[in-house]
Amino acid sequence: MKPGPFDYAVPDTLHEALQLLSGTERDTKVLAGGQSLIPMLNMRLARPELLVDITRIPELGQLAVGDDGALRIGASVRQAAVAADPVVREGWPLLAAAITQIGHPQIRNRGTVCGSLVHHDPAAELPAAALALDARFTVAGPRGTRTVEAADFFLSTFATDVEPDEIVTDVVVPPQAAGTGWAFQELVHRRGDFAGVGVAVLLRRAGERVDAARIVFFGVGSTPVRVPAAEQALIGGGLDAEATVAAAHAALDPQGDVHAGAEWRREGAEVLLRRALAEAWERTA
Repeated sequence: MKPGPFDYAVPDTLHEALQLLSGTERDTKVLAGGQSLIPMLNMRLARPELLVDITRIPELGQLAVGDDGALRIGASVRQAAVAADPVVREGWPLLAAAITQIGHPQIRNRGTVCGSLVHHDPAAELPAAALALDARFTVAGPRGTRTVEAADFFLSTFATDVEPDEIVTDVVVPPQAAGTGWAFQELVHRRGDFAGVGVAVLLRRAGERVDAARIVFFGVGSTPVRVPAAEQALIGGGLDAEATVAAAHAALDPQGDVHAGAEWRREGAEVLLRRALAEAWERTA
């Protein structure tokens, strides 16, 4: 299929892009990588009257570590560029690992990190990684610039805390503490598919005790699901995988769909959690 007719604008500045979004009553979409938007246009699931291409705005193409040690990923930075960056692979390995699970190389070469986050398919890898890593989003619009924490950013399936006249200019990922163990696991029917279920785990240890933990599932609800009860089952003791899995089992309420049943997702989540905990613990050196 082919998309419906639309106008196309390529602003050179963020100010110009925001004017295009706020200066019209037409249905407008922002285009960065297009790996989610273009298929929706072709299937006519989206029929915007205007596409605003933000890829020529210089400040949106920056990938850098700030003075505070946080990683800043601009809105037009490609997924492949982030995953291949040696600084990212060293300082934010969970993020790099999550990106390598996205689709296929052709998709990662064009798709953007921010675009995937704003699109927010709840079975996608990057929203879960953002929540696990305490990322925050810079959102610019006609009312000014605001910062949204990952815990407040994802509202429901394909819905985020971004208004139609706003643009996410970057996502900022705080520095990962030294010695943090990590794991990113997912179950897919075929390589490159969206995950039927997945989990991101971060662990810090003090001696033989777990000092801090973060557990986030994806593919089990309308947003990434953090499980504080499972985290608390770990903190203060050794790696008690069975208590953690039991706490996660009590907290998760996955829904079934055409891709996977609810019980399959629940069982898969428990298997992945055991694997991820063991893997993360080994990396807490």
